[in-house]
Formats: sequence, C-alpha cells, structure tokens
Amino acid sequence: MESFESLISTLSGWVWGPPMLALLVGTGLYLTIILRGMQFRALPHALRLIWHKEHGTEGDISHFAALMTALAATVGIGNIVGVATAITLGGPGAVFWMWMTGLVGMATKYSEAVLAVKYREKGEYGMRGGPMYYLAKGAGLPKLGWIFAVFTALATFGIGNMTQANAVATIFQSTFSIEPWITGTVLMLLTGLVILGGIKSIGRFTSLLVPFMIIGYVGSSLVVLALNAGEIPHALYLIFYHAFSPAAATGGFAGAAVAAAMRFGIARGVFSNESGLGSAPIAAAAARTKDPVKQALVSMTQTFIDTLVVCSMTALVILTAPAWLQGVAAGELTSASFNDTLGHAGVVIVAVATSLFAYSTLIGWNYYGEKAIEYLFGPRAINPYRVVFVCVVVVGAMMKLEFVWNFSDLMNGMMALPNIIGLLLLSQVVKTETARYFKW
Repeated sequence: MESFESLISTLSGWVWGPPMLALLVGTGLYLTIILRGMQFRALPHALRLIWHKEHGTEGDISHFAALMTALAATVGIGNIVGVATAITLGGPGAVFWMWMTGLVGMATKYSEAVLAVKYREKGEYGMRGGPMYYLAKGAGLPKLGWIFAVFTALATFGIGNMTQANAVATIFQSTFSIEPWITGTVLMLLTGLVILGGIKSIGRFTSLLVPFMIIGYVGSSLVVLALNAGEIPHALYLIFYHAFSPAAATGGFAGAAVAAAMRFGIARGVFSNESGLGSAPIAAAAARTKDPVKQALVSMTQTFIDTLVVCSMTALVILTAPAWLQGVAAGELTSASFNDTLGHAGVVIVAVATSLFAYSTLIGWNYYGEKAIEYLFGPRAINPYRVVFVCVVVVGAMMKLEFVWNFSDLMNGMMALPNIIGLLLLSQVVKTETARYFKW
C-alpha cells in the first residue's frame, strides 16, 4: 500500500508541475485576450443574469439552480483548508497568484459553459453536456471525450468525495470528539437522500443550501475582519509584496520562495474554483436557456464568488491573525485564526462551515460523476454509481489525508488535459458566439 501511495504522490507532483500550471493559466490568459477581457466588462451584466428566468426553453433547471449546483461542487474545503495550505507552503504571496488564477479563470469558466450548452443533447434523464460532448461533437475527438469522462468518474471519488468527507471527519473529531466513522456514516446517509432525486432534486436543494452557507461564512469572516481592521492593510501588503519577493522564515513559518508562492497559489486556486478542469460545464449544460452565452456569463460568476470572494475571506482572516506564524498545521490554521478573534465560537463556525461546504460538494460532484458514467456506460449505470458513491463517503472519512489529496490532484490534472485541448481547439467558436451576443 505504501508503494502505491508513493506512486500516486509522485504522479501527482509530476502532473501538477510547472507545465500544467502554465498551461491552465496560459489558456485562461489566451481566452481573456481573444474575448477582449470580457469577464471584467460583463461581470455586472452576468450578476444580473443569475436571477433571469427563461421559460419554454430546453433544460432541466434555472440559471440560478445551475449556478448553485456548480457552486455547491466548487465551494468546498478548498476554500478553507486549500487556502490555508497555500499560505502555509507558499507564504502570503500565494494569495496573489490564487487571485490571478481566479481572474483569468473566469474567461476559462465562461468558455467551458458556452461550449457545454452549445453542444449539449437531450438524454433519458434530462440534458447532458460538458467536455466529453464538445470534444466529441465540436472538436471531432470522441476518444478524447471518452478519456475525459473516465477521469471525471475517477475524480468524483477524490475531489468530490473522499477529500470532503475526510476534512469533515477530521475537524469534527478535533472539535467535537466525534469518531470519523460516525461522521462518515451520517454524511453518507444525508448525501443519498438528496442525490436519488437527480438534477432537479439537487438543483432545489443547492438553491437553498448554497446561498445560506456562503452568506453565513462570508458574514462571519467580515465580523472577524471588522474586529481586526487595523491588520488588514498589513495583510494586503504581505500578499502583494511576497507575490514577487521570497517570504523569510519567522516564528513558526518556514518561509517560502516566489516559485512556491506561484505554484501553491495557482494549484490551490484551481483546486478551489475548478476553472479549466471541465467539471462545472456539466452543470451549466442542464440550464434552461436558448443562448449559450447567457448561461456562460452566469457560470463565470462562479469563479468570481468562489475565489475572489470566499477564498479571499479565508486568506484575510488567516493573515490578520498570528496563528500562521506559529507553526499551526494547514488543516487547523483557518480554525485557529477564527479562534484567535472569536474564541471557541470561531472554531465552531469553521467546523460548521467545513461540514456544509463539504456536504454541498458531495452533492454537486455526484452529478458530475453521474453524467460521466452515463456517457461511458449509458443511463442504466447511474443507480449503481450512486450506491458506490455514497459508500465511498465512509471510506474517505477514515483514510489518510495525504493520500486522498494526492489522488484528487492527480485525477484533476488528468481531467484538465483533454478539456484544455478542447478549449483551445474550439476557442474561435467561443469567440464567435461571444461576438454575436455582444454585437462586436
């Protein structure tokens, strides 16, 4: 088992090396250029479209429900543990590179959704779309679409399942002394209750849960920042200064080079907002809309909310508290930072937020896995997949954290490669659709 874990760790490090990070950010930058920085100019319009309803059109759920399903999958432990890991390993400058990933990632997320809606099709269980469909139908690369679906199905059990269950089990054990198997069992049952109803049930549930959990977490973070307002300017200075200058070792912080800030900032940013992985467009394809661009604009706000709002809250809470300089482990850093200002109430807030974020991610990623399995084996495979998915929740709650993260990173990287190829090959299709909508 140790040799297998070592292999997964080695492959993960290789896949997420500088070439992959450069490819993801470079693709986002390229799309930003050919779309004329559309994500910055069109953001207010995109935010308004979230509430827009289209009637009498093909699709299973509203723009809002599609966004909430995608946000359910992306706003997870990456926003809490992932940000803390980036700062622990890359220093404060990692936050800057996380922001850059989010800014160019908005163009990537937009492009994915344009293609997902344009090349989607109607299936036995509602609309189906995503990279496997635009790779096969748009780029004429069905084998690459099949490869993407395989790695999506596998990634579902990593980023969308085991990492989430593991994080909740760990924090519940340390905060409330609850055994991991108990946490895993409860999560398994709660997940099964929602996913059995399919995308419409998932859409209804996430439309209620996701706004509540994001507003609650951001609101709690703002309270902490208001109490530590005097530290915010220094925290921002650290972020911008150490994005381009090494962070020296001090206190319990080991220090970090600029290369580490870039690597961990970009990697954790991608893990959090999933821009370029090809997961979110699977949910976008279910939206009721006549125009691919409308849903794509709504989907683009997902990256903005996830990285530039929620992740920023976590980062600023950490950097305005002393815990990150005291050698606190990444898995406990956010909790310790809230505790520094709010006491035990802060620890409880982080524990509750972690459980809600993780639970919503389980729900959202289950849907991605369903569509990947349907593409590979047909509709009859969906119910057996659901059974396996909910059972793995218990396994993830009791596994070693390092292996779970390495497996997740590896599967995410293998998803991203075919998706990025599809985005680059079909970039002119995205540009044409965008020019039509905005009348360039």
